[in-house]
Amino acid sequence: MKKRTVELMAPAGNWESLQAAINAGADSIYFGIDQLNMRARASINFTLDDLKEIGDRCSAACVKTYLTLNTIIYDHDLSVIKTLVNAVKENGISAVIASDQAVINYAATQGVEVHISTQLNVTNIETVKFYSHFSDVMVLSRELSLNQVKKIVDQIEKEDVRGPSGNLIEIEIFGHGALCVAVSGKCYMSLHTNNSSANRGACIQNCRRTYTVIDKETGEELEIDNEFIMSPKDLCTADFLDQVVETGISVLKIEGRGRAPEYVKAVIEVYREALDAIENGDYTREKVEEWMTTLGTVYNRGFWSGYYLGQKLGEFHNTSGSKATQKKIYIGKGVHYYTKAQIGEFKVEAHTIKKGDKVIVTGPTTGVVEHEMTELMVDDKMVEEAKKGDHVTFKIAAKVRSSDKLYKIVKTDD
Repeated sequence: MKKRTVELMAPAGNWESLQAAINAGADSIYFGIDQLNMRARASINFTLDDLKEIGDRCSAACVKTYLTLNTIIYDHDLSVIKTLVNAVKENGISAVIASDQAVINYAATQGVEVHISTQLNVTNIETVKFYSHFSDVMVLSRELSLNQVKKIVDQIEKEDVRGPSGNLIEIEIFGHGALCVAVSGKCYMSLHTNNSSANRGACIQNCRRTYTVIDKETGEELEIDNEFIMSPKDLCTADFLDQVVETGISVLKIEGRGRAPEYVKAVIEVYREALDAIENGDYTREKVEEWMTTLGTVYNRGFWSGYYLGQKLGEFHNTSGSKATQKKIYIGKGVHYYTKAQIGEFKVEAHTIKKGDKVIVTGPTTGVVEHEMTELMVDDKMVEEAKKGDHVTFKIAAKVRSSDKLYKIVKTDD
């Protein structure tokens, strides 16, 4: 199999998202275990006992696996860190993503591959050289421009900077997803206001709220054009991804371990298609427009290019929550799958479902499957609509399991 120029890394906050990432064409996934990762609060996270299945499932699909251990570490965490790193080694997980020197050092002593997290703010070639003693892959700070990224990549090659494996250092950057108002996520606002540290993966995202600013000397309220002055729009590079690839990066990372599996599916499919198009020489404006429309259907705060194109100030969103053009509505759960006929059965537990509706089926081993209701049956009869309490059946190629859930997709203004 031909090695791809850029590795596409997907977020996996749960089993549904992990499988969705694999099905959508990710080259690697990153995930957290319990509390010691930067999305400890935002996503469900896996447990230590899940490591073997994660390793086995991804290995079978030729997908690399990275465990995030990128929070700050206290003395009472050290025994846990050692247990996790040892488990990574035992279960064939590809690497750990780390920012605390305790994790970096212990992983190195155990022969476990380390990727330097964006929390360490790697912004220049000398810092790359320093961490090259421990790591082959480094995630650059999110505040760099593409020119700065390219300069670092070029200098790595020019100065022959190699990691522990003997290979040239590889550079990873974020390509899509939420951005933080703080420098590469180093924020203390949540800690100060709620004693809940972002640097321990427990950010409450109070920067995403609206605030009134008052001049304490005069009591006069300052006029602010944008209500959400600390909440950046989401990063999106799909519309200039060719320029991103030209920098020579090795890994493109998609943010979103707290997002739903349909988000992972949509975003990874878009960036898989875009990266493949660049490689095949058919990356076009027409395709970009289609990709941007797809990205807009799932969770987003509006899009901007981050600092990659040289902007000095961020772009902030002006509405609360997501600007997604679609949303999902829970319909019911899986009951049975008739393999020969390729018919799935679901129990409708909420709302109604009609002929012509677009639906998705999600599940731990299913991932995300999209389907349009061209026909549906209740009690072996063709119907136009199924309501709460009905057992509905319809033809679907994907195997339906009792752990699967059925959702209807509607426009956000419906």
